[in-house]
Amino acid sequence: MAARSDDNGFNPASALPSPMTDSYRGVFGAIPYAIRNTESWAMRIYGVIGSLAAGFIAIVVTLGLVVWMGETAGVQSGTFLFSRSLYVIAGFAAVAPLLAPLLFVARRHRRGDPVKPGYDRWLAYGGFCFLGALYLGMVISAPAELRDPTESAVVSALYSLPQIAGVVPPVVAALAVFLIHFRFRESADANGDADGAGGDADGVSEEPPEPDRASEEPPEPDGPRNREKERSRT
Repeated sequence: MAARSDDNGFNPASALPSPMTDSYRGVFGAIPYAIRNTESWAMRIYGVIGSLAAGFIAIVVTLGLVVWMGETAGVQSGTFLFSRSLYVIAGFAAVAPLLAPLLFVARRHRRGDPVKPGYDRWLAYGGFCFLGALYLGMVISAPAELRDPTESAVVSALYSLPQIAGVVPPVVAALAVFLIHFRFRESADANGDADGAGGDADGVSEEPPEPDRASEEPPEPDGPRNREKERSRT
């Protein structure tokens, strides 16, 4: 009788994949996973800067919401509730595009999705552009009492724009991030068609030969005609 193995029928620990290296859990696990698995130094640098910026914005939005709720706690009005909801949505809209490149890269490496060369690098560039667009939008939408006097023609031109125009640069940059993702992502259907075409070509060369029907025909029964044929041959 064969001796039982030491693992008692289970796979050894060395054969089991480590969940910390082969996958991640949630947003907080996707950020270090993307930084660790990407081959682009631009994405690694953006992973650090973008995650810190997203965390800073989340903290500022949370603290601002808490202070605002404390100041308007005694006011029972639907307008304030609606304004708080818009405040939360605006904070999420600022954080989501910052984390989107990291989430896209983490999912790409975890699932092994086919992408075009430069996918990680261009997503990092898109994230940096969104950071710059956020700063540009804050300059445009800054209140008049917070604007410092300046002699710069560029800053003066930004101050002259209406404050609502400060929404345009972040929105355009966020759309650019998602456009880069879809532009550099290869379609799974195209890869499937290519694999299918290759499989069809291989299948043509690997088709088995048709059986010899003549060899499979049953022999004719021994009758008077066969005997006459044998006599004519002799």
